[in-house]
Amino acid sequence: MTGSAVHVSGLEKSYKDLQVLRGVDFDVARGSIFALLGSNGAGKTTIVKILATLLKADAGTAGVNGFDVASQPADVRQSISLTGQFAAVDEILTGRENLVLVARLRHLANPAAIADDLLDRFALTEAATRPVSTYSGGMRRRLDIAMSLIGSPPVIFLDEPTTGLDPQGRLEVWQAVRELAAAGTTVLLTTQYLDEAEQLADRIAILHDGRIIVDGTLAELKALLPPAKVEYVEKQPTLEDVFLALVGSDNEDEK
Repeated sequence: MTGSAVHVSGLEKSYKDLQVLRGVDFDVARGSIFALLGSNGAGKTTIVKILATLLKADAGTAGVNGFDVASQPADVRQSISLTGQFAAVDEILTGRENLVLVARLRHLANPAAIADDLLDRFALTEAATRPVSTYSGGMRRRLDIAMSLIGSPPVIFLDEPTTGLDPQGRLEVWQAVRELAAAGTTVLLTTQYLDEAEQLADRIAILHDGRIIVDGTLAELKALLPPAKVEYVEKQPTLEDVFLALVGSDNEDEK
């Protein structure tokens, strides 16, 4: 368990007669982005809740940062941060006030400096003194992720972080997730979007019918299918190419 940031073995969970998890196994390497890919109702959020000590498994074992979620829940909670499907920010407060509040609640020294550093890291400095109610969806989500990093948890769970975001907001969140991993944070990401897993993850596990049916790198997953036929066609720009060309990749929605 100590070799991986997250270790799951034989995890089972039922809600009355509904068996959601039927023996889930996977490991997440430290400092990597691991995508748990599955459709709605596949059990992704249930796994995250068990790993975050919010729900007890019926069977199996799970560990985070070397700590068992069942017998060492306090140590697990000190090692993680959880960002749910909807941004948990106070819309009345400014972005900076949200960050300072969380730093104070965690009894950290110099909360103002912590807030300023995270605002800069997530490209929110220009919007720092604005009420969060004026933020775009992508900005709110970036602020939410920034708040979850206060206290420097080694592991962060992102449960469908781009749900409800427009294309620009999704790209902003993707960049924020990449920067998390580049800084050494282990990211377990749940998503139902194939392109999101493909763009972000070092490893992808597909959850279906309560089990992990495949777990590997993108190249390993592609190798499961027959080799592609080679065809010579004129390459057309993708919708993402068009969108970025017209809108740009900077944070102009902060105006």
